[in-house]
Amino acid sequence: MEEKLIENVDYYINEDGNFVFTKAYHLKRGYCCGNGCKHCPWKDDEEEKSKHKQA
Repeated sequence: MEEKLIENVDYYINEDGNFVFTKAYHLKRGYCCGNGCKHCPWKDDEEEKSKHKQA
């Protein structure tokens, strides 16, 4: 069974009404989805991979 998301722990709703996942949620999930999420703890890793692909 899937775990329910908790508002203000796993996500918050921004001023535009969008759901934004927190760093805590990403760490709990355990991997980067590659969509450039605002609070991705692996963002630096993805940016580094992107630089190498372009070269």
